[in-house]
Amino acid sequence: MSRVPQRPPQASIEEPLSDEKGGWRILNNRRGELKKKIVICISGMTGSGKSTLAKRIADKYGLDYFSGGNALKSLAQEEGYDSDLRGWWETPQGLKFLEQRIGDPVFDKKVDEKLLELAKMGNVVLDSWTMPWLLDGGFKIWLEASPQIRAKRVVKRDGIIDEDAVKALKEKDEKTRAIYKSLYGFDLGYDLSPFNLILSTDELDPDEVFHAVTLVTDRMVFGDS
Repeated sequence: MSRVPQRPPQASIEEPLSDEKGGWRILNNRRGELKKKIVICISGMTGSGKSTLAKRIADKYGLDYFSGGNALKSLAQEEGYDSDLRGWWETPQGLKFLEQRIGDPVFDKKVDEKLLELAKMGNVVLDSWTMPWLLDGGFKIWLEASPQIRAKRVVKRDGIIDEDAVKALKEKDEKTRAIYKSLYGFDLGYDLSPFNLILSTDELDPDEVFHAVTLVTDRMVFGDS
């Protein structure tokens, strides 16, 4: 099921900075072709397909891309974690860093400040759990997926066994919710009020998700009929 509220106001302001660190990269910079500044936020729980979709959306529309999760992994490396491993967030080290973030909000605040800065500059896709609640304006997409489907996707993506994936996802979900509930007061995965589009992905493959989202984005963000 998808839900599409009224078209939101668009973010504006100046050109964005280029920063190769922390999940920020320029995919296809066709900025000069855009008639207005664009901010698209894509969110969803682990295994929902948000990062895959966010990169494809950025590529299609010539927007820059920034991943809040990748930025946090860069900060984890500075703390001595080996966060380059595939599926690192679901490993004992990744879950330990989640515990560290619960006790010290400096990591999340630093990333969120950067995300808000990039949003103000415009022409960006933000792959983030926080921006839909913290950012005024922009077009906000939530990808919904059941815990069972998410676990299957993580098993396929990261090469771990089913039981480990279910357990790790549950722990990660609980700790991530605790971080943002404490920091900002919203309930990740349950409070979907900020979103302009909510799409269930359980029975859709990545191409179908991309097609459905671009149909709505073309009309609501770019004004195509």
